[in-house]
This record gives sequence, C-alpha cells and structure tokens, in this order.
Amino acid sequence: QVQLVESGGGLVQAGDSLRLSCAASGRTFTSYTMGWFRQAPGKEREFVAAISASGSSTRHADSVKGRFTISRDNAKNTVTVYLQMNSLKPEDTAVYYCAAAPTILIATTHWVYNSWGQGTQVTISS
Repeated sequence: QVQLVESGGGLVQAGDSLRLSCAASGRTFTSYTMGWFRQAPGKEREFVAAISASGSSTRHADSVKGRFTISRDNAKNTVTVYLQMNSLKPEDTAVYYCAAAPTILIATTHWVYNSWGQGTQVTISS
C-alpha cells in the first residue's frame, strides 16, 4: 500500500521556523523524485521544492528560495523527505502536500507526480 504521510505543520508566528516531514512507503521511492507543493485558500496548488531521487539535486521556488530547504533520507523501505522552513511569512500559509514522481530527475510540475499525501496545514500569524 502506497502511503505518503506528512507531519510537522502547525500555527506559528511570522519569523518562526517549522520542519515538515513526509514518510513515503509502499513503493521503491528511492528511485522517485520527491516534492513539496502547497495550496492556499482560493489559489491553485503551487510548487515549493523538489529533490532528485539520489538527493544530489534540489530546486526551490523563487518565493521560498533562501528560506526553505528540502532534503531526504533514503532508507531501505521508507523514504523520508523534509522541508525546513525558516523566516516564515503570513503568505506561506497553506496546506502543504508531499508528492512523489516516477522520475530520477527534478520535476516542478504537479502532473508529473502520481502519489500524494493528505496534506498538513501551515498557518503563519502576523
């Protein structure tokens, strides 16, 4: 059974930090690109960050570059993906989704990803 389970969301103040985690199991996710997307109320889902299967390449959206960092831990049966979020802003408020794409290369478009978590709410107060 494929599972992507996010955790780490919450309510924090502007300037604070959060670390999101995503535990992926049920497939050989070590050969998948992993990504984070977010969706704010009334807005489309947007790319946040992605990391290649090996972890050697990463990409971050311009809106989070320098503040967010994606990383991954490729264990044998479970891949864990992290999103370290620093200097949070109210505009970062959204539901954050972890996703997996069946490619070893970086992917920034949501339609490439075929497995998704249920999402975790991140709320930043001003």
